[in-house]
Amino acid sequence: MRSERLDGRAWNFSAGPSALADAVLERARDELTNWHGRGLAVMEMSHRSEEFVGIANRAERDLRELMGIPDEYAVLFLQGGATLQFAMAPLNLLRGNDAADYFRTGLWSEKAVAEARRLCRVNLAVDTKGDGYRSIPAPSEWRLDPGAAFVHYTSNETIHGVQFRDVPECGDRPLVCDMSSDILSRPVDVSRFAIIYAGAQKNIGPAGIAVVIVRRDLIGGAAADIPSMLDYAIHEKADSMFNTPPTLAWYFAGLTFEWLKGEGGVSALSERNARKAKLLYDAIDASDFYANPVAPADRSQMNVPFTLADASLESRFLSEAEAAGLLNLAGHRAVGGMRASIYNAMPLEGVQALVDFMKDFERQNG
Repeated sequence: MRSERLDGRAWNFSAGPSALADAVLERARDELTNWHGRGLAVMEMSHRSEEFVGIANRAERDLRELMGIPDEYAVLFLQGGATLQFAMAPLNLLRGNDAADYFRTGLWSEKAVAEARRLCRVNLAVDTKGDGYRSIPAPSEWRLDPGAAFVHYTSNETIHGVQFRDVPECGDRPLVCDMSSDILSRPVDVSRFAIIYAGAQKNIGPAGIAVVIVRRDLIGGAAADIPSMLDYAIHEKADSMFNTPPTLAWYFAGLTFEWLKGEGGVSALSERNARKAKLLYDAIDASDFYANPVAPADRSQMNVPFTLADASLESRFLSEAEAAGLLNLAGHRAVGGMRASIYNAMPLEGVQALVDFMKDFERQNG
C-alpha cells in the first residue's frame, strides 16, 4: 500500500542530494520566474547585483544565528563540495608543517585521508577500517601526534552510519571537521573548531555549494604557490565571489536557513531528529528480521543503514518500498543493504511511514 501524502510527493530517503523541506520548495516555486516582483529569476541575476548580494548576506546572517558563529570566524560559500575541502583545508593549515592527524572512521574520512596523503604525512590517530567502520574507539585509544599541524575528523559518516556524539578533545591542536551530513542537525560549539566544512546537499540545500566556517586567524597562511581558488584568503576578501558563485544553490541555502529558523532553530530540530532516529532504531532492534551493524553508542541520527536477515529479499524490499512511495533506500554500493537518510527535511511522519512498511514487509516475508 502506498504511503499517501496530500501533495502527491514520495518520502525521499536519499543520502544526497537529499530531500528538501516542502516549504522551501514551495517558496522557490513561487519565486522562480519573478523574484520579489523584479521580473527575473534568481538564477538570472548578476551575482554582483544589489538583489543577489542581499540574498547572500541574509543567508550568512541566518547561518551565523542558527549556529552561533562568532565574529572571529569567516563564513564562505564555495564550489567543489566537501571533496575540494579534503585538499583545501590542509593546503591552508599546514603552514610548512608536514604532518596532520586524521580519524578514519568511514568511507568519507577515508577519502579525506587519501587526498591529504598527496600533501603531507598523515598520522591515523583513529582507524576503524579493519573493523568495518562500526564504532568509534574511546579517547584512551587515540594516537595523536603532538607535532601535527591539525586534527581532522568526519562528524557523521554518511555511508557507514557512524556518528561522533561529542566533539573530540584534541588539546590545542586546530580541529577540522567535515560536517557535511549532520551540520545544523544538532547544536555545536563552533569556537572549538578551526574549520567546519559541509557540502550542501544533505541539510543545507541542493548540490553545488559548500559552506566553510574558518577561524580568521588561520586565514592567510597558505603557501604562495597554491592556486588562487584554493586560498581561503582570496575567497574571504572577495566575499565568496572571487568567481561567479552557484547562485541558485546559495539562494536555496538561504531559504533553508529561513525555514530552520521558523521551525525553532537547531535545538528544536535536534529534538525532532532524536525522536525520528529512536523510532527507526527501535523498530530495527525489536526485530530479528532487520539489523543495524553499528555499535549503539555510535549510531548516526542522520543515516541509518540496516540489513535483512535474508539478503535475497533485498531487491523485493526496495521495489515494494518504492511502490509504497518510499524512495532511495538502497545502501551505498560499497556496503550494500539498505540505508534510510533522515535529515532535517524528513518529518517524523515519513519515518513512521517507513517503519510501518518495514513491519508489514516482515509480516509478509518473515
